[in-house]
Amino acid sequence: MKYKRILLKLSGEALMGNKQSNIDPAVLEQYCAEIATLVEKKVQLAIVIGGGNIFRGGQAEALGIDRVQGDYMGMLATVINAMALQSALEKHGLYTRLMAGIKMEQVCEPFIRRRAIRHLEKGRIVIFGAGIGNPYFTTDSTASLRAIEVQAEVVLKGTRVDGVYTKDPEKFPDAVKYKTLSFQEAYEKNLNIMDMTAFTLCQENNLPIIVFDMNTKGNLLKIARGEEAGTLIS
Repeated sequence: MKYKRILLKLSGEALMGNKQSNIDPAVLEQYCAEIATLVEKKVQLAIVIGGGNIFRGGQAEALGIDRVQGDYMGMLATVINAMALQSALEKHGLYTRLMAGIKMEQVCEPFIRRRAIRHLEKGRIVIFGAGIGNPYFTTDSTASLRAIEVQAEVVLKGTRVDGVYTKDPEKFPDAVKYKTLSFQEAYEKNLNIMDMTAFTLCQENNLPIIVFDMNTKGNLLKIARGEEAGTLIS
């Protein structure tokens, strides 16, 4: 295996699949099967999942809700998704720990860096919920920060497309995919990969990002082995 400790960033919207409900059980099942293949190979895995299928902090203003209050609502949405993912993973016989940036002792542990690393060393999947516990930070920023804190070797951003393109491939058939990019190139081309805070954290800490299609079977294991899948930004 090329990567021994990985942080996987999943979007909340992806959990909806093709259904109108917030969480599609088929998507959860697919994600669990992919994750299980990594754990079988003794890869240490941390996960950050978004909450966009339930509530996004950015929606707050349109609803007349204070921005800070809206961001906290978004954080709670990520905990709901994290709990659903935890339950699904445990049905597969995998050991997990849910750690949150906001204290809610009945459902998850508070985030303590050394404890998170210890869980990973023991082969447990660590799911980080509630962002970093502060408003104005996205789950992308959470993924970058937690990856640095637990000394992950790479951030894998699972999306619906198989990498970074010159423009949106779902709208423009002539879009061209990048195999690799430097952080500088991504800045200059203004490519919408992660928000600027998340991106800068990765650049300053020499933490590579791989954007890949999470819905293609076997992609996760391919990347862990060092095979080409998606776009590498380093």
